[in-house]
Amino acid sequence: MTDQTTNLERSAVTSKSSDEPITARGSATPAELELIVRHRRFDRQAMVPRWWHSNDPVATAWYNSVSASLPRGEAFFIDTLRDFREDLPPKLAKEIKAFTTQEINHTREHVAFNRLVSDHGYNVESIDQGIQAMLELTEGRPKEFNLAITIALEHFAAIISRQLLSKSEYLEGADPVAADIWRWHATEEIEHKGLVYDVWLHATRDWSAWKRYKTRALVAALITKKYFGNRIRDAIGLLEQDGYSHKQAKRKLYAFLWWKPGMMRRMFFEWATILTPRFHPWNHDDRALIGKTESPYADAVMPAE
Repeated sequence: MTDQTTNLERSAVTSKSSDEPITARGSATPAELELIVRHRRFDRQAMVPRWWHSNDPVATAWYNSVSASLPRGEAFFIDTLRDFREDLPPKLAKEIKAFTTQEINHTREHVAFNRLVSDHGYNVESIDQGIQAMLELTEGRPKEFNLAITIALEHFAAIISRQLLSKSEYLEGADPVAADIWRWHATEEIEHKGLVYDVWLHATRDWSAWKRYKTRALVAALITKKYFGNRIRDAIGLLEQDGYSHKQAKRKLYAFLWWKPGMMRRMFFEWATILTPRFHPWNHDDRALIGKTESPYADAVMPAE
Protein backbone atom coordinates (compact mmCIF):
# COMPACT_ATOMS: atom_id res chain seq x y z
CA MET A 1 0.00 0.00 0.00
CA THR A 2 2.85 2.39 0.88
CA ASP A 3 4.46 2.04 -2.54
CA GLN A 4 1.18 2.83 -4.26
CA THR A 5 0.45 5.90 -2.19
CA THR A 6 1.19 9.12 -4.02
CA ASN A 7 3.72 11.65 -2.82
CA LEU A 8 0.73 13.57 -1.49
CA GLU A 9 1.20 11.31 1.51
CA ARG A 10 4.91 12.02 1.96
CA SER A 11 7.09 14.55 3.70
CA ALA A 12 7.98 18.23 3.26
CA VAL A 13 10.07 19.39 0.33
CA THR A 14 13.28 21.34 0.98
CA SER A 15 14.70 24.20 -1.05
CA LYS A 16 17.73 23.28 -3.17
CA SER A 17 19.52 26.36 -1.86
CA SER A 18 18.76 25.90 1.86
CA ASP A 19 17.40 23.51 4.44
CA GLU A 20 14.25 25.59 4.99
CA PRO A 21 11.06 23.90 3.86
CA ILE A 22 9.16 25.80 1.18
CA THR A 23 5.74 24.23 1.58
CA ALA A 24 4.23 20.81 2.01
CA ARG A 25 5.59 18.25 -0.42
CA GLY A 26 2.98 16.83 -2.74
CA SER A 27 0.69 19.83 -2.35
CA ALA A 28 -1.54 20.43 -5.34
CA THR A 29 -2.37 23.97 -4.19
CA PRO A 30 -1.63 26.40 -7.06
CA ALA A 31 1.61 28.21 -6.26
CA GLU A 32 0.18 31.58 -7.26
CA LEU A 33 -2.97 31.27 -5.16
CA GLU A 34 -3.36 33.94 -2.49
CA LEU A 35 -5.90 34.03 0.29
CA ILE A 36 -7.78 37.32 0.18
CA VAL A 37 -9.57 38.63 3.24
CA ARG A 38 -12.84 40.21 2.11
CA HIS A 39 -14.09 42.30 5.00
CA ARG A 40 -17.80 42.08 4.34
CA ARG A 41 -20.58 43.16 6.69
CA PHE A 42 -24.15 42.49 5.71
CA ASP A 43 -27.11 44.66 6.54
CA ARG A 44 -28.19 43.93 10.10
CA GLN A 45 -31.29 46.05 9.60
CA ALA A 46 -32.65 44.01 6.70
CA MET A 47 -35.21 41.62 8.14
CA VAL A 48 -34.60 38.42 6.22
CA PRO A 49 -37.99 36.66 5.84
CA ARG A 50 -38.76 33.67 8.05
CA TRP A 51 -38.71 31.37 5.01
CA TRP A 52 -35.97 33.35 3.33
CA HIS A 53 -35.17 30.73 0.71
CA SER A 54 -37.86 30.92 -1.99
CA ASN A 55 -40.60 31.03 0.66
CA ASP A 56 -39.77 27.33 1.13
CA PRO A 57 -39.55 26.11 4.74
CA VAL A 58 -37.59 23.00 3.72
CA ALA A 59 -34.79 24.79 1.87
CA THR A 60 -34.70 27.42 4.60
CA ALA A 61 -34.45 24.78 7.34
CA TRP A 62 -31.50 23.06 5.67
CA TYR A 63 -29.44 26.22 5.25
CA ASN A 64 -30.40 27.47 8.71
CA SER A 65 -29.20 24.16 10.18
CA VAL A 66 -25.84 24.53 8.44
CA SER A 67 -25.50 28.20 9.41
CA ALA A 68 -26.23 27.50 13.07
CA SER A 69 -23.42 24.94 13.14
CA LEU A 70 -20.78 27.24 11.68
CA PRO A 71 -19.65 29.66 14.42
CA ARG A 72 -18.51 27.01 16.88
CA GLY A 73 -17.13 24.80 14.12
CA GLU A 74 -15.04 27.62 12.65
CA ALA A 75 -13.68 28.47 16.11
CA PHE A 76 -12.57 24.83 16.33
CA PHE A 77 -10.75 25.12 12.99
CA ILE A 78 -8.89 28.22 14.18
CA ASP A 79 -7.93 26.62 17.48
CA THR A 80 -6.76 23.47 15.71
CA LEU A 81 -4.44 25.33 13.34
CA ARG A 82 -3.09 27.40 16.23
CA ASP A 83 -1.50 24.20 17.57
CA PHE A 84 0.54 23.89 14.38
CA ARG A 85 1.75 27.47 13.96
CA GLU A 86 5.28 26.70 15.08
CA ASP A 87 7.76 25.16 12.68
CA LEU A 88 5.70 25.78 9.54
CA PRO A 89 7.06 26.73 6.15
CA PRO A 90 6.73 30.51 5.68
CA LYS A 91 4.02 30.30 3.04
CA LEU A 92 1.80 28.13 5.23
CA ALA A 93 2.37 30.34 8.27
CA LYS A 94 1.30 33.39 6.27
CA GLU A 95 -1.77 31.60 4.91
CA ILE A 96 -2.87 30.54 8.39
CA LYS A 97 -3.11 34.21 9.36
CA ALA A 98 -5.33 34.95 6.34
CA PHE A 99 -7.38 31.79 6.94
CA THR A 100 -7.96 32.79 10.57
CA THR A 101 -9.19 36.24 9.58
CA GLN A 102 -11.49 34.78 6.92
CA GLU A 103 -12.99 32.36 9.43
CA ILE A 104 -13.43 35.07 12.07
CA ASN A 105 -15.34 37.12 9.51
CA HIS A 106 -17.49 34.13 8.58
CA THR A 107 -18.28 33.52 12.23
CA ARG A 108 -19.26 37.15 12.79
CA GLU A 109 -21.65 37.23 9.84
CA HIS A 110 -23.24 33.87 10.59
CA VAL A 111 -23.74 34.85 14.23
CA ALA A 112 -25.63 37.90 12.94
CA PHE A 113 -27.57 35.77 10.46
CA ASN A 114 -28.42 33.19 13.13
CA ARG A 115 -29.75 36.02 15.28
CA LEU A 116 -32.16 36.93 12.48
CA VAL A 117 -33.27 33.30 12.36
CA SER A 118 -33.85 33.36 16.13
CA ASP A 119 -35.84 36.59 15.78
CA HIS A 120 -38.36 34.60 13.74
CA GLY A 121 -38.93 32.35 16.74
CA TYR A 122 -36.69 29.43 15.81
CA ASN A 123 -34.67 27.78 18.54
CA VAL A 124 -31.18 27.39 17.10
CA GLU A 125 -29.31 27.36 20.41
CA SER A 126 -29.75 23.59 20.64
CA ILE A 127 -27.90 23.24 17.31
CA ASP A 128 -24.94 25.16 18.67
CA GLN A 129 -25.00 23.05 21.81
CA GLY A 130 -24.99 19.90 19.68
CA ILE A 131 -21.88 21.07 17.85
CA GLN A 132 -20.22 21.77 21.20
CA ALA A 133 -21.07 18.26 22.41
CA MET A 134 -19.64 16.74 19.23
CA LEU A 135 -16.41 18.72 19.52
CA GLU A 136 -16.00 17.78 23.17
CA LEU A 137 -15.37 14.24 21.95
CA THR A 138 -12.04 15.49 20.60
CA GLU A 139 -10.73 16.48 24.03
CA GLY A 140 -7.66 14.52 25.01
CA ARG A 141 -7.06 13.32 21.46
CA PRO A 142 -3.73 13.93 19.69
CA LYS A 143 -3.70 17.29 17.92
CA GLU A 144 -3.24 15.51 14.59
CA PHE A 145 -6.64 13.88 15.15
CA ASN A 146 -8.25 17.32 15.38
CA LEU A 147 -6.43 18.33 12.22
CA ALA A 148 -7.88 15.30 10.41
CA ILE A 149 -11.37 16.32 11.58
CA THR A 150 -10.78 19.81 10.22
CA ILE A 151 -9.67 18.39 6.88
CA ALA A 152 -12.90 16.42 6.60
CA LEU A 153 -15.18 19.32 7.49
CA GLU A 154 -13.30 21.78 5.27
CA HIS A 155 -13.61 19.33 2.38
CA PHE A 156 -17.36 19.09 2.99
CA ALA A 157 -17.57 22.89 3.09
CA ALA A 158 -15.57 23.22 -0.13
CA ILE A 159 -17.72 20.87 -2.19
CA ILE A 160 -20.94 22.49 -0.93
CA SER A 161 -19.41 25.84 -1.87
CA ARG A 162 -18.56 24.57 -5.34
CA GLN A 163 -22.17 23.51 -5.81
CA LEU A 164 -23.50 26.89 -4.66
CA LEU A 165 -21.21 28.88 -6.95
CA SER A 166 -21.34 26.66 -10.03
CA LYS A 167 -25.10 26.04 -10.08
CA SER A 168 -27.21 29.15 -9.61
CA GLU A 169 -30.35 27.07 -9.06
CA TYR A 170 -29.36 26.34 -5.44
CA LEU A 171 -29.86 29.94 -4.31
CA GLU A 172 -32.38 30.96 -6.96
CA GLY A 173 -35.30 32.74 -5.34
CA ALA A 174 -33.49 33.28 -2.05
CA ASP A 175 -33.59 36.58 -0.22
CA PRO A 176 -30.76 38.68 -1.73
CA VAL A 177 -29.07 39.50 1.57
CA ALA A 178 -29.07 35.86 2.69
CA ALA A 179 -27.94 34.60 -0.73
CA ASP A 180 -25.07 37.07 -0.78
CA ILE A 181 -23.85 35.87 2.61
CA TRP A 182 -23.71 32.30 1.32
CA ARG A 183 -21.95 33.23 -1.94
CA TRP A 184 -19.33 35.31 -0.14
CA HIS A 185 -18.68 32.53 2.36
CA ALA A 186 -18.53 29.92 -0.40
CA THR A 187 -15.95 31.95 -2.33
CA GLU A 188 -13.54 32.01 0.58
CA GLU A 189 -14.14 28.36 1.43
CA ILE A 190 -12.99 27.41 -2.06
CA GLU A 191 -10.05 29.79 -1.88
CA HIS A 192 -8.60 28.31 1.32
CA LYS A 193 -9.73 24.71 0.79
CA GLY A 194 -6.19 23.32 0.49
CA LEU A 195 -4.59 25.04 3.47
CA VAL A 196 -5.54 22.61 6.24
CA TYR A 197 -4.52 19.66 4.11
CA ASP A 198 -1.13 21.23 3.37
CA VAL A 199 -0.60 21.80 7.10
CA TRP A 200 -1.45 18.11 7.58
CA LEU A 201 1.12 17.07 4.98
CA HIS A 202 3.78 19.04 6.82
CA ALA A 203 2.72 18.11 10.36
CA THR A 204 2.65 14.37 9.62
CA ARG A 205 5.74 14.32 7.41
CA ASP A 206 7.40 11.75 9.69
CA TRP A 207 4.43 9.36 9.61
CA SER A 208 4.37 6.36 7.33
CA ALA A 209 2.27 6.78 4.21
CA TRP A 210 -0.09 4.05 5.41
CA LYS A 211 -0.65 5.63 8.85
CA ARG A 212 -1.29 9.02 7.29
CA TYR A 213 -3.77 7.71 4.74
CA LYS A 214 -5.56 5.39 7.17
CA THR A 215 -6.00 8.10 9.78
CA ARG A 216 -7.37 10.83 7.53
CA ALA A 217 -9.65 8.51 5.53
CA LEU A 218 -11.14 6.87 8.62
CA VAL A 219 -11.68 10.19 10.38
CA ALA A 220 -13.22 11.66 7.22
CA ALA A 221 -15.76 8.84 6.96
CA LEU A 222 -16.69 9.00 10.63
CA ILE A 223 -16.87 12.76 11.15
CA THR A 224 -18.69 13.49 7.90
CA LYS A 225 -21.34 10.91 8.75
CA LYS A 226 -21.70 12.43 12.20
CA TYR A 227 -21.85 16.02 10.98
CA PHE A 228 -24.19 15.33 8.06
CA GLY A 229 -26.47 13.24 10.27
CA ASN A 230 -26.66 16.06 12.79
CA ARG A 231 -27.47 18.62 10.09
CA ILE A 232 -30.38 16.42 8.96
CA ARG A 233 -31.55 15.96 12.54
CA ASP A 234 -31.43 19.70 13.23
CA ALA A 235 -33.12 20.67 9.95
CA ILE A 236 -35.93 18.25 10.79
CA GLY A 237 -36.15 19.89 14.21
CA LEU A 238 -36.53 23.31 12.59
CA LEU A 239 -39.29 22.00 10.34
CA GLU A 240 -41.06 20.56 13.36
CA GLN A 241 -40.99 24.08 14.80
CA ASP A 242 -42.90 25.08 11.66
CA GLY A 243 -45.59 22.54 12.46
CA TYR A 244 -44.48 19.55 10.40
CA SER A 245 -44.64 16.10 11.91
CA HIS A 246 -41.31 14.29 12.20
CA LYS A 247 -42.30 11.93 9.38
CA GLN A 248 -43.38 14.76 7.07
CA ALA A 249 -40.25 16.77 7.80
CA LYS A 250 -37.95 13.83 7.14
CA ARG A 251 -39.65 12.94 3.87
CA LYS A 252 -39.56 16.50 2.55
CA LEU A 253 -35.98 17.11 3.61
CA TYR A 254 -34.71 13.89 2.03
CA ALA A 255 -36.49 14.77 -1.19
CA PHE A 256 -34.82 18.20 -1.12
CA LEU A 257 -31.34 16.82 -0.48
CA TRP A 258 -31.37 13.71 -2.67
CA TRP A 259 -33.92 14.34 -5.42
CA LYS A 260 -34.63 17.98 -6.27
CA PRO A 261 -32.45 19.97 -6.32
CA GLY A 262 -30.52 17.03 -4.90
CA MET A 263 -27.28 18.65 -3.79
CA MET A 264 -26.21 15.64 -1.72
CA ARG A 265 -26.77 13.25 -4.61
CA ARG A 266 -24.78 15.47 -6.95
CA MET A 267 -21.83 15.94 -4.62
CA PHE A 268 -21.50 12.42 -3.24
CA PHE A 269 -18.71 11.30 -5.56
CA GLU A 270 -16.85 14.57 -5.07
CA TRP A 271 -16.99 13.99 -1.32
CA ALA A 272 -15.78 10.40 -1.73
CA THR A 273 -12.47 11.55 -3.23
CA ILE A 274 -11.26 12.19 0.34
CA LEU A 275 -11.22 8.42 0.85
CA THR A 276 -8.67 7.87 -1.93
CA PRO A 277 -4.87 7.75 -1.42
CA ARG A 278 -4.27 10.43 -4.06
CA PHE A 279 -6.61 12.97 -2.50
CA HIS A 280 -5.80 16.66 -2.36
CA PRO A 281 -8.50 19.38 -2.31
CA TRP A 282 -6.88 21.15 -5.26
CA ASN A 283 -6.92 18.09 -7.50
CA HIS A 284 -10.15 19.76 -8.58
CA ASP A 285 -9.07 23.22 -9.72
CA ASP A 286 -12.07 25.51 -9.40
CA ARG A 287 -10.29 28.85 -9.13
CA ALA A 288 -12.60 30.14 -11.85
CA LEU A 289 -15.38 30.26 -9.25
CA ILE A 290 -13.44 32.63 -6.99
CA GLY A 291 -14.67 36.14 -7.54
CA LYS A 292 -17.29 34.95 -10.02
CA THR A 293 -20.24 36.04 -7.94
CA GLU A 294 -19.70 39.61 -6.81
CA SER A 295 -22.95 40.73 -5.28
CA PRO A 296 -25.37 42.56 -7.61
CA TYR A 297 -27.13 43.74 -4.46
CA ALA A 298 -25.02 46.75 -3.48
CA ASP A 299 -27.59 47.92 -0.96
CA ALA A 300 -27.31 44.62 0.89
CA VAL A 301 -23.68 45.23 1.79
CA MET A 302 -22.39 47.53 4.49
CA PRO A 303 -18.80 48.82 4.57
CA ALA A 304 -16.46 47.24 7.09
CA GLU A 305 -16.28 49.12 10.38
